[in-house]
Amino acid sequence: MTTTKWMVKNGTFAVLEDGRSVLRGYMVVENDRITYLGEEQPPVEEGTEIIDGTHLLFLPGLVNTHGHAAMSLLRGYGDDLALQVWLQEKMWPMEAKFTADDVYWGASLSVLEMIKGGTTTFVDMYDHMDQVAKVVEDSGMRGVLTRGVIGLCPPEVQQQKLDEAVAFAKDWHGKADGRITTMLSPHAPYTCPPDLIEKFVQASHDLNLPLHTHMSETDTEVAQNVNDYGLRPVAHLEKLGMFSRPTLLAHAVHLTDEEIEILAKYQVAVSHNPGSNLKLASGIARVPALLKAGVTVSLGTDGPASNNNLDMFEEMRLAALIHKGVSGDPTAIPAAEALRMGTENGAKSAFIEDIGTLAVGMKADMIALNTDQAHFLPRTDYVSHAIYSASAKDVEHVWVDGKQVVKNGASLTLDEERIRREAQSAFERLTTL
Repeated sequence: MTTTKWMVKNGTFAVLEDGRSVLRGYMVVENDRITYLGEEQPPVEEGTEIIDGTHLLFLPGLVNTHGHAAMSLLRGYGDDLALQVWLQEKMWPMEAKFTADDVYWGASLSVLEMIKGGTTTFVDMYDHMDQVAKVVEDSGMRGVLTRGVIGLCPPEVQQQKLDEAVAFAKDWHGKADGRITTMLSPHAPYTCPPDLIEKFVQASHDLNLPLHTHMSETDTEVAQNVNDYGLRPVAHLEKLGMFSRPTLLAHAVHLTDEEIEILAKYQVAVSHNPGSNLKLASGIARVPALLKAGVTVSLGTDGPASNNNLDMFEEMRLAALIHKGVSGDPTAIPAAEALRMGTENGAKSAFIEDIGTLAVGMKADMIALNTDQAHFLPRTDYVSHAIYSASAKDVEHVWVDGKQVVKNGASLTLDEERIRREAQSAFERLTTL
């Protein structure tokens, strides 16, 4: 295998360690990994590509730990509605019309938005997941993919869906040079009967794969769980054995102190989706309490029909701001913590060990922001600027596995014009059916 090697000189790198937030100097990447990061210029071998990092801020690639990429086709279709109304009257009837092609172009639209906005890894739960996997493979992104299963159907259909989820997980885990990993996902405790969730837990054991589900997104959902099963969702899932497996929960908005202790005990990870939770008026998760208890909390956008963008900079900023506002504590989620939630904690939540930080030995998944702009001045605290001032539109370059996938703001792997055209056509077809 031919070794590819490149070096950034005069760069500013977010490191969040050793008592400092940034390092100014040099980074060397060989093939897919960082091999040097320091203030002193290392020896430069002949043939090494040199990138001038002046006016660039390098961050780990952002990790979006919960979403439904194909729902970009429904962006703006059902806004300003309560969650159950939004789902039952707007989303689910339209999604029932989705073909595999619709999922392909919807996922392509989302992946294009994410990759240009600095997201290098995303967790996705949906149907027709072979199509999403193809998009990930072609785009150069990293995807943690799962065929989500809603169990509001006869037992034989539940089994068929479970079989599809298992087959997808087996077929795609480790594909695309390892950039695709898989999970198993019963949609939620209120949409899956207990015996179906237990079957997912068993499949998770059999395949040695993590579990991902929605949980405690709304007060109504929690009350329904108590009414149906006599338990709140955390105790319910604990009883069903879900937490015996590595688990990522989406939302976890409505939690008691006892429930937080249970999640910490089992090392359950939580994907905090502040933008979607605010838009759907689902509530505000108890993130400071979760973090204090030792729970790994990462960030997700949720689907682009409930957010309605996939800007992880916005999610980091919201996470830093709303918990200050509701707690009255301006130190509740500092900028550095918000950045960790969007990067390092995201990697942990997605169960990927070698991404999420800029450090020697880690995968070269990184992004570079253009700081030669008014909103990045004066040059005081670049981590603060990344959280409180930056947006996805500031992303200049993106690398995944050491390969550049966005250069000067343009995708190198995806046909942007065709994706925009096909996604619009798909939506127009759906609305005429």
